[in-house]
Amino acid sequence: MNNKLSCRTISAKKIILMVTTAMCFMALSAVTVFAASGEVDTTEFINTTVTVLKTVIILIGAGLGIWGVVNLIEGYGNDNAGAKSQGMKQLMAGLALIILAVTAIPVLGDMMSGAM
Repeated sequence: MNNKLSCRTISAKKIILMVTTAMCFMALSAVTVFAASGEVDTTEFINTTVTVLKTVIILIGAGLGIWGVVNLIEGYGNDNAGAKSQGMKQLMAGLALIILAVTAIPVLGDMMSGAM
């Protein structure tokens, strides 16, 4: 039973890593920095950068949080206190990254817009 659970969690972790990486690459490749005329509009650039940065940090936080949930499930399945502790730390770190992206990144964008 424990070996099956371990193989499943390893597979789940690999899938989470691949999906998170793919989503980050898709978010970064969706950025349009330059206007149609070829000139850079600083306000639009800052807004686009804030949106992309916020999206990437949220995706990384979600991937880390899901990875933590998988570790928690593995820890409870194997009655492993170390895996439970690691899973809880990863889950909390993922949630902290999501909260950081939602609260701090827009403030930084407003500061940069005000400086221009």
